[in-house]
Amino acid sequence: QRLKAAVHYTVGCLCQDVAEDKDMQFSKQAIAAISEITFRQCDNFAKDLEMFARHAKRSTVNTEDVKLLARRSNSLLKYITQKSDELASNNMEQKEKKKKKSGAAKGARTGEHPEAAVTESEDSNMA
Repeated sequence: QRLKAAVHYTVGCLCQDVAEDKDMQFSKQAIAAISEITFRQCDNFAKDLEMFARHAKRSTVNTEDVKLLARRSNSLLKYITQKSDELASNNMEQKEKKKKKSGAAKGARTGEHPEAAVTESEDSNMA
């Protein structure tokens, strides 16, 4: 019930923004109808995502499930794919930084030079 109220409030704010932008008004019934449709669509999306994950024999929804859900909207699919790639790239960078830090820490503990540990990990990434 609280979730439904939050959706209604957000839709109301968005409608107000559009109304100011386009110099028009939305009736309370129109806002209520948009809110209800939005809530039902989100419920359908959630069920579809759950089914996609279950079909893949997973218990967790992942980005591939979301991409599959967005397949009918080219612009949305493109946006989600772009953001997914950005996140994957950032995650790889974070993992590399952690590897280099842990490699440097191991080198310091074993008496090696930290630069050598970093160079070795960089070489292995190049292959």
